[in-house]
Amino acid sequence: MIPVVEKEIIKLPSDQDISGRTFGAEEIAAITEVLQSGVLITTKGKYGKLLESAFAEKIGSKFAFACNSGSAAVHVAIAAVNPNPGDEIVTTSITDMGALTPIIFQGAVPVFADVDPKTLNVTAETIERVLSDRTKAIIVTHLFGNPCEMEDIMELADSRGIPVIEDTAQSFLAKVNGKNVGTIGAIGAFSFQQGKHMTTGEGGIVVTDDEAFARRMFLFINKAWGYGDQNPDHYFASLNYRMTELQAALAYEQLKKLDDCVAQRQQMAALLDALIADIDGVESYKPAPNATMTYWKFCLRVDDSKIAEGAVGLAKALKVYDVASAPRYVVKPAYKCQVFREHNTFGDSHFPFNLARPEAIDYNDGNFPGTIKGLHDVLVLPFNEKYEEHHIEFLANSIRDAVGACRK
Repeated sequence: MIPVVEKEIIKLPSDQDISGRTFGAEEIAAITEVLQSGVLITTKGKYGKLLESAFAEKIGSKFAFACNSGSAAVHVAIAAVNPNPGDEIVTTSITDMGALTPIIFQGAVPVFADVDPKTLNVTAETIERVLSDRTKAIIVTHLFGNPCEMEDIMELADSRGIPVIEDTAQSFLAKVNGKNVGTIGAIGAFSFQQGKHMTTGEGGIVVTDDEAFARRMFLFINKAWGYGDQNPDHYFASLNYRMTELQAALAYEQLKKLDDCVAQRQQMAALLDALIADIDGVESYKPAPNATMTYWKFCLRVDDSKIAEGAVGLAKALKVYDVASAPRYVVKPAYKCQVFREHNTFGDSHFPFNLARPEAIDYNDGNFPGTIKGLHDVLVLPFNEKYEEHHIEFLANSIRDAVGACRK
């Protein structure tokens, strides 16, 4: 049944344009300064260094290195761990491809861990099931700004001597026990892509407290050229992942707004939580008691025993109110993508999958019940720091009306 709309439709701010972004005179001035200087490369300019220093201080890490995308950030982190061909890196079944192909490009085998269906995050339990003596690193993704259960994960990883890489692309300033995610494991990788808490369109940054990892990350971003060394050389095979001064200037000004951005998201999320708490059949995602969530998106678990067609049906009903939402979040789990199913990598070699243990690349759905259930139930709602109370009230009322129209 399609709901009958009897109220004014409010256009919600979108992070895909200026309505949902915080760009202002500060960013324009910084970018203008860079253009007028004529110095667009961070190895010669000032903003790359300013950004790295300020970000490290903000997040609470010793080292930070800017790069040109979130995917590059993950690649840099993996390169720092320096896997041998055929080594395994455990990752999540629900993430962007940009966080997965870097594993392959460093010659390692991606091993997918299942997730908790209530958070879509990996857990210590799901990770432990797929560890082996070949495991070189664990990548945890704090999905939607909701931290993974890092205490248990770090206890497991530390007991095995395995470094943890935190994919913090969606979780700026989220905390576990008061500590920023990205600084709990060995390395944190952030994204400045268009829709993130702070943005340069494309861009990223990696952080660590470990001097050896820091050295390799710095080099990997810079074609392994030893800038500042007494006798520099290109020490190993790597790429140019440098950020431009234009991006760095924009990111530096965006960083100054990050606290307010996160606070506004959290305040509006709390209001939305309160307004929809009594709606039977939908439940919002919430952080663990020892954690804070920073709401890259606002997500609902939809009970298809109470709502016709579940998340898909509710998404259809919300379109009537011009509320765009994404049932399932991703079209399919990562392991179902063709690159993994057919091992389409380098020519006809199937490398590095040709070095893998059969168990490591067993992509049967039966191994991923949490993934299947979690994706079936989730509905991802739009969210950004430009939401104000009237937007939240409209969104809550739209959800209530849409659920009513879909009620079984």
